Amino acid sequence: MPYLKIRVDEIREQGLTLSAQEQIADYPALLAVQKAGECQFLAPLEISLTIIREYDHIRASGEVGTSVRLACSRCLAVYDAAISSAFTIFYTKASAAVQLDEEVELAEQDLVSATYAGDEIDFAPEIAEQVALEIPFKPLCKEDCQGLCAVCGVDLNAATCGCEKQESSLKFNALQGYKVDR
Repeated sequence: MPYLKIRVDEIREQGLTLSAQEQIADYPALLAVQKAGECQFLAPLEISLTIIREYDHIRASGEVGTSVRLACSRCLAVYDAAISSAFTIFYTKASAAVQLDEEVELAEQDLVSATYAGDEIDFAPEIAEQVALEIPFKPLCKEDCQGLCAVCGVDLNAATCGCEKQESSLKFNALQGYKVDR
């Protein structure tokens, strides 16, 4: 179980600094990402947080990082990558959060805010979210990855093939032999 829970009354104006190494198994949201096949986590989460009480909110600034194994979306090669995220999240007490039914313009602080109830703040959900946001949607083993040949399937990063290169879009290949009778 992640231990990154802090009692609000322990946070002083000078702040509080935490460092932790936590197992992925303690974060169900990250386990779900791994189970879905998006990546494989290779190392525990390295977390550092600075928590400061400010006015009517609590500011948590920190960084989280880990190593993952990904499959390239172009050539299918498996590669390892380090991911990290620096973040700032503003926490307000749930009862202090304003409930509005009308449209309002959000300030930048509102976009990175969370609420807490009771006398503790659990940082685990936001930490898991920061890690999940850093996992690439379309991972690339390298920026200039050539991918696979659409005809013979050879990895174009490792070899060249003798296939004739077509300039047509792959989107319309299914319509290539289609004829319309009038």
